[in-house]
Amino acid sequence: MSGRVDLLIIAHRGASADHPENTEDALFGAASQGADWVEIDVRRSHDGCLIVNHDPWYHDERTVWDTSGSDRPPYVLELSEALDICASTPRPLGVNVEIKNSPGDLGGDHVPVSLQVVDEVVALLCDRAGAGVREEILLSSFDTATIDRVRELGGPPTAQLVLDLAAWPDAIESIARHGHVALHPWDPFVDADLLDRAHAAGLAVNTWTVDDPERITALAAMGVDGIVTNVPATARRAAQLGDGG
Repeated sequence: MSGRVDLLIIAHRGASADHPENTEDALFGAASQGADWVEIDVRRSHDGCLIVNHDPWYHDERTVWDTSGSDRPPYVLELSEALDICASTPRPLGVNVEIKNSPGDLGGDHVPVSLQVVDEVVALLCDRAGAGVREEILLSSFDTATIDRVRELGGPPTAQLVLDLAAWPDAIESIARHGHVALHPWDPFVDADLLDRAHAAGLAVNTWTVDDPERITALAAMGVDGIVTNVPATARRAAQLGDGG
């Protein structure tokens, strides 16, 4: 284990360097490799199923939004199935659910962002909590309206994904003001100054997607809160070096 108990190793779509991403094998693989959390992607099928898939389409080129949940490929999980798997590992995994609902994800570029998937994800999580399921959940999105909607609904903690921080100079202040708990920046933008400013605003910083051991060691030494990676076992070992372990 890492010397810093608060440094999270977050398996990107599961242990996706060794297993097909977002699958049962990838989730169990993340646990076996020592991840603390996993990051998975959720989309909505046209008949209302919450599907764990990164891209708007399956490998067979059918689109998620135009395929019924019952007709999805056999390796594709529904969100409830993925959450059950993460809760059943020997050390239950926290789950960062990235909500995918950008234009183009729901039926073509002419279809605007939909918040329906947000309402349904939050309802599912509330039902699980009401049934006594105890799980650590963080909802994230690149779309500000999406995570703001989670806050309106009283859902789980939320994080803002950001690709280009240079294009959003007041991102930290805005994210904190909207009640979100974390900034998820693309790794090239992460430095000590960013971490100091985010932490001063009360935000955790979980950076993505980092597989290089030297960079992981540097990030751990810098004080990043979480590292999203395709190689959780490698990340765990590298983070220990940054922690002085």
